[in-house]
Amino acid sequence: MVKRYLSVISLAEARALVERSFSPVPGIVRVPVTTAVVGRITAEPIFARFSVPAIHISAMDGIAVRSADTLGASEQRPVTLPDAARVNTGNIIPPDYDAVVMIEDVWVESKSDDSSRCAPIKHRDGETYTIRKSVSPWQHVRPVGEDIGESEMILPSGHRVRPHDVGALANYGVTEIAVKNIRAGLIPTGSELVPAGEMPPPGKVVESNTLMAAAVLAEAGVEAHRYPIVPDDYDLIRDAVRRGVAENDILLVSAGSSAGTRDYTAEIIRDLGEVLAHGVAIKPGKPVIIGRIEGKPVIGLPGYPLAAATVLRELVLPFIARYGLPATRPERVDARLTTSLHSDIGTDEFVLLSVGRIGEHWVAVPQSRGAGVQMSMVRANGYLQIPAQKEGAEAGETMSVLLTVPRTEAEEAVLVTGSHDPALDHLADLVRPHGVDIHSTHVGSMGGVIALKKQECHAAPMHLLAPDGTYNTHYLERYMPGADLALLCVAERQQGVISRDGLSFEDLPGRTFINRQKGSGTRMLLDHHLAMRGIDPALIPGYGREATTHLAVALAVKTGEADAGMGVYSAAKALGLAFVPVATERYELVMHREMLDDLRIAALVETVSSEAFKEILKGLGGYETDETGVLRWLRD
Repeated sequence: MVKRYLSVISLAEARALVERSFSPVPGIVRVPVTTAVVGRITAEPIFARFSVPAIHISAMDGIAVRSADTLGASEQRPVTLPDAARVNTGNIIPPDYDAVVMIEDVWVESKSDDSSRCAPIKHRDGETYTIRKSVSPWQHVRPVGEDIGESEMILPSGHRVRPHDVGALANYGVTEIAVKNIRAGLIPTGSELVPAGEMPPPGKVVESNTLMAAAVLAEAGVEAHRYPIVPDDYDLIRDAVRRGVAENDILLVSAGSSAGTRDYTAEIIRDLGEVLAHGVAIKPGKPVIIGRIEGKPVIGLPGYPLAAATVLRELVLPFIARYGLPATRPERVDARLTTSLHSDIGTDEFVLLSVGRIGEHWVAVPQSRGAGVQMSMVRANGYLQIPAQKEGAEAGETMSVLLTVPRTEAEEAVLVTGSHDPALDHLADLVRPHGVDIHSTHVGSMGGVIALKKQECHAAPMHLLAPDGTYNTHYLERYMPGADLALLCVAERQQGVISRDGLSFEDLPGRTFINRQKGSGTRMLLDHHLAMRGIDPALIPGYGREATTHLAVALAVKTGEADAGMGVYSAAKALGLAFVPVATERYELVMHREMLDDLRIAALVETVSSEAFKEILKGLGGYETDETGVLRWLRD
């Protein structure tokens, strides 16, 4: 069995280890303003040039499989697979495979040897794979556009650029935008990396971790020097580390700290110096390495962006503060959690949040906990720590939240929870100059109704079709009886079949499909028309596969993952896909009437009613604006 970590120590032990192992002495340097854009304000909205990832890739070290081949596999009943392919984290998933079994759950056997071993390093002729755990379709696979979709907004205008934003902008193809200090070297490693500014081919990714790390360090007053990308070659990485130690006070090596077949960092640190710790009980960020070479600290950063960011914040910055550089202390607020969070005992887990003030209370909406979803850092304005002694946190529980923005900026946040529409990004940009910062969470129309009922959002976008042909009011009266609500029409929009070949609704049986999640208005509209036409959902392959946004549906169609999906015209147009209309529906923002007295919501209503927003809708396509900005009431 591959040994994943040298040792795993607690976060407190790791901080104490760093403190007693090094005696930092700061130097004096000058940093040109052109080396960082942190603190600058964006002048226009910035959109992703391409999707990340651009092709299905493995989220784990293991073997790519057909999920159907793994059915029934368990510790008691191992299954030997007829076919599989060895993959490491970040590798392209070969065609015809739809899941990954983690290497920890695999035995490999050789025909020439009766013995078996766990976690093979590589596949050899004559070997077969036996697994002890089944996987579901797309398990341990990062699908196309999981992080961000082509044409999706990264940042609005008027946004103060933060360190995490810098790395994200580079990762999505955006190329433009004397002090007491220490010198820190950053070495990116990995044969799958391409420099920032290049369009990565399938299977490659933009190297953004060290760009983000350099921005974090620069904000703390550190002179950060990024070295060229080093491919996965032991001798090349060893030479780069030796040089980095000689030229810097502290060295950070990005990636290579896990236990894949090409993770060399720990071995190289041990070769040149000493590994003090390999593995800290934090999530994300567990594979971090703390080493010492020639008396200098060498930190091995995990490859996933959120994991690397956690290590920087929780270990590196506290150490940097010991050089006498000023440390920024985040503000705290007590916020009510909207979603239950499970966490493993013995691990300090850090969860990114969208935090907003509703009335006199703060509400915290968890962002994606995937360590590779870089947009979570961009969208978040706070985070919480689940201590190692807790199993998690319950929905409705009040938690202490640390803000990643000034409190005044967090108070500008407007939580919009419910149905997705690409127009929300443009609305967020238009309303930003009015001191409103929209944080959207896509949980479907019915999810928005629930959030609104629990007062966990300021506004809930929805488009729920009732049996009588009306929109939204039927369900609001049913699930929120007696509530005094205002419904603001964003637009009447076209929903239809998105495809590459102009498929119609009647063409769906037998065609692979990508669906929206249960409870979404689009899913309900689809089911309504299937019933009207007498089409059995069982005749549509992929009916059970779900996506949370219209862009995710369009991306699945564009990449050939599905023949068709139901979505709005603007998503089809953005990706150059065919669209056959099925229905025109009323898409509204619903809020408690008392919210209209909030200056943020008043600005939102005014912006939706503006000619500028209507012109944007017309440019996106598929929207009728005669009702845009019209308010109606559920109760008089």
